[in-house]
Amino acid sequence: MVEARGLRLAYRDERGRPFVAVGDVSFVLRRGERLVLLGPSGCGKSTLLKAVGGFLEPSAGELRVAGRAVCGPGPDRAFVFQEFDQLFPWQTARRNVVEALRVTRRAGGRDAERRADRFLALMRMTAHAERYPHMLSGGMKQRVAIARALALEPDVLLMDEPFGALDAITRAHLQRELIDIWRQTRVTLLFVTHSIQEAVLVGDRVLVMGPPPATVRAMVDVSELEDPDDARAEPVRRRLRSLLDEDGLGGDVDPGRFD
Repeated sequence: MVEARGLRLAYRDERGRPFVAVGDVSFVLRRGERLVLLGPSGCGKSTLLKAVGGFLEPSAGELRVAGRAVCGPGPDRAFVFQEFDQLFPWQTARRNVVEALRVTRRAGGRDAERRADRFLALMRMTAHAERYPHMLSGGMKQRVAIARALALEPDVLLMDEPFGALDAITRAHLQRELIDIWRQTRVTLLFVTHSIQEAVLVGDRVLVMGPPPATVRAMVDVSELEDPDDARAEPVRRRLRSLLDEDGLGGDVDPGRFD
């Protein structure tokens, strides 16, 4: 579904100087798979996600989604961000989903409303569908954002630390809900995180990125580890921790997440 070959991503910093965030990255994300990008801040994870989303043009290499070269954003790639303010504050939860369907021309009229209701129900938000964002908790807002993204029925769902700003209990609930929803929809997922435990829980495979200009440090299969508390997960966590520590990267990771 997503194919990157020799991908290089660069931009200019606040002083106008060129900065290479991603130096040489290649990977393949298969249809229906969950791939996690793991690494500390500044290693190019979000930059890579933005390139797949079509918001950043590669400096070199190839990037394809569903066999087509990425030339810009599109509803075939839906984003969910970490920030809680990604919803339109003047619209209800339901209208946020309906409007996204209308603007992207994925659906309109009653079809859009039925689809919005379906995905809000999937995210357990039916009882709060007519509430405005300021009336919702952070976790509820993220549920609506995920419902809106899923309603587009994208080829790829792109998630940039969507649970990073939530409290530990809400985060754990949403992590497991995301896996339950994936089992129902089989959406192709590209997910960014700092957390080793979250990577093991959410992913089928984990792509560990090195320091900028980033390269792929390793690709680790975690598809058999549905429970991060499973004793079999500990050797995998140790390996991921070791990979992050090769250049002292572990010191840049929030200790509360580096577990």
